[in-house]
Amino acid sequence: MSEENNENLGDEIKDTAKEIKDEAKSTASEFKEGWNEATKSGENKKLVAGLLGIFLGAFGVHKFILGYQKEGFILLGGTLLGIATSCIVIGIFIYMATGVIGLIEGIIYLTKSDEEFYQTYQANKKPWF
Repeated sequence: MSEENNENLGDEIKDTAKEIKDEAKSTASEFKEGWNEATKSGENKKLVAGLLGIFLGAFGVHKFILGYQKEGFILLGGTLLGIATSCIVIGIFIYMATGVIGLIEGIIYLTKSDEEFYQTYQANKKPWF
């Protein structure tokens, strides 16, 4: 009789594992769908671009999020140039300037209304400030 109980227990464990696996797949696909929707909408691009502008603005990450590759590379290049030349005083100012630009842009992004942000930075493609 204990062999029969072991078989039933094994079947229950397999069923439970299958249910957990199916639920995990379902949750992952829901998360992926939600993430795709979040990155497509203007409001969430505004939030992501604004926060990245504030925290990583010197590296131009917020520009890349909005699709401004040239401007993103300008900020990234300026930051790397500033870091490379920081042994002479001018490099520190270059690095600080790119950080301030990112900070200002991040604040501007977050203070605009959703419609104004979309029209200005996504529809009309205004690259700076």
